[in-house]
Amino acid sequence: MTERLALITGASRGLGAALAEALAPTHHIVAVARTTGALEELDDRIKACGGSATLAPMDVTVPEAMATLCRGIFDRWGKLDLWLHTAIHAAPLSPAHHVAAKDWKKSVDINATATSVLIPYVAPLLGQAGKAVFFDDPRAGEKFFGAYGATKAAQMALANSWHVETLRTGPRVQILTPPPMPTALRARFFPGEDRAALTAPAEVAAAMLPQILAD
Repeated sequence: MTERLALITGASRGLGAALAEALAPTHHIVAVARTTGALEELDDRIKACGGSATLAPMDVTVPEAMATLCRGIFDRWGKLDLWLHTAIHAAPLSPAHHVAAKDWKKSVDINATATSVLIPYVAPLLGQAGKAVFFDDPRAGEKFFGAYGATKAAQMALANSWHVETLRTGPRVQILTPPPMPTALRARFFPGEDRAALTAPAEVAAAMLPQILAD
């Protein structure tokens, strides 16, 4: 097996989709997201540039689905070269004392718990030589960002711990901080913002690619 393989969780839109397209010339993409239509559109774009993808319309918050996904990767390819985790939930902005229980639970499930489930599932596939990449958005402690900021910080705490734990043994764990992008997630937080002043996800993906692919 010589084919390089990249798993992207949260691949249907935004930075995840842009990274999938950027990596497609050199990697087979395993694209995970809940939205089947958006994954199919991504697949069309990847095929148009000569790449290939395997679509996995799955929910990262379902451990059984993630176990099936990782087992399927092992059975078909035996390993992963890259895991890019871009799946995220943007809870509505709210004062801390008005955070709805359902918004808090969904934020914890997607941003924190899913990450804690995926790391032990994906780590054996990455082995010593593979790389996992996480994307920070430091909002913890900002007003009205209680649910998002706290659960994103929890995700980053897990990623940072995994990074220092595997410095000698691998896999390599990398944390990058993208600039503001005109994504649907950001639009939920800043609906009146001038999106023309933001950096397009494709540009961010192209700028990050050398760091992601660096040994």
